[in-house]
Amino acid sequence: MDGVRGIDSFVKAVQAGSIAAGARRLGITPAAASQNITRLEKQLGTRLLTRTTRSLALTDSGQIYFERVQGLINDLELANQAVSEVNNEPRGRLCIASTGAFARHVVARSLPEFKRCYPSITTELIVTDRNVDHIKESVDISIRIKPALQPGLVARRIAKVPSIFCASPDYLERAGMPSQPEHLRDHDCLVFRFPVDGRILNWGFIRDGIRFDADVRATMISDDIDTLAAMAVAGAGITRLAAFVARPLIETGQLKEIFVNNRSLTQAEVEPLEFYLCVADRHQLTPKVEAFSEYFNAFLPQQWRS
Repeated sequence: MDGVRGIDSFVKAVQAGSIAAGARRLGITPAAASQNITRLEKQLGTRLLTRTTRSLALTDSGQIYFERVQGLINDLELANQAVSEVNNEPRGRLCIASTGAFARHVVARSLPEFKRCYPSITTELIVTDRNVDHIKESVDISIRIKPALQPGLVARRIAKVPSIFCASPDYLERAGMPSQPEHLRDHDCLVFRFPVDGRILNWGFIRDGIRFDADVRATMISDDIDTLAAMAVAGAGITRLAAFVARPLIETGQLKEIFVNNRSLTQAEVEPLEFYLCVADRHQLTPKVEAFSEYFNAFLPQQWRS
């Protein structure tokens, strides 16, 4: 068991970036984690880590060893969890990483009732539009839109959320109401930039079964959807928002929907946003992950569900 403790302390320290951070993941003191790693190094007869007071670095031997054992520790944790949950309710830490706006407006609102349904699960919600490393960051589930899916993950579509083009009433009074996608090039457009790679999220439409991107004049850009919504409310121009962001602002009169009658006016449908639930691999479909997946699917509005 001492060997397993040492390997676990070593792997968690490397994944977290420091012995102290790794110890917190294990629920032990930094001194205990450091002692575990020291004993492991003595058993192996080689130094695995170069330590300073503020950081650590892998030696050449440590790099080789880490690549070999990190998967073993992950498999061991999954095996222990599966055995403990055979006759009990799902339990343990569930870490969910989600795109920013979806996390704030949808996922966060689902968690209180999920906690009441599964009191033995402790949830952590990471709100980010960057890519996350499921293994190194101990993420169980990530929720991404289709253009931001990462290669290698097991992804399942969970929702098709309507996209809504909208602007403030005063902007539309000044600039006019566009009636078809081709008119967007003549308007001030507020667009989203992916923080990971700098791509602009295209404004997609479907006409006669063919998908196309509207030609837009981007006058303001942000990497945060709620910021784009605030700009639109302030009269900066037209933006594209998911329904869960746009609807409350439209209902209060702060924004006005565009292309409401798009089928009859333009024969072009607004492309919805597709959201996917992702895990590192099929071995990560643990009881707690399955419990959240089933619960969250029931939580989503019927018209969004895939």
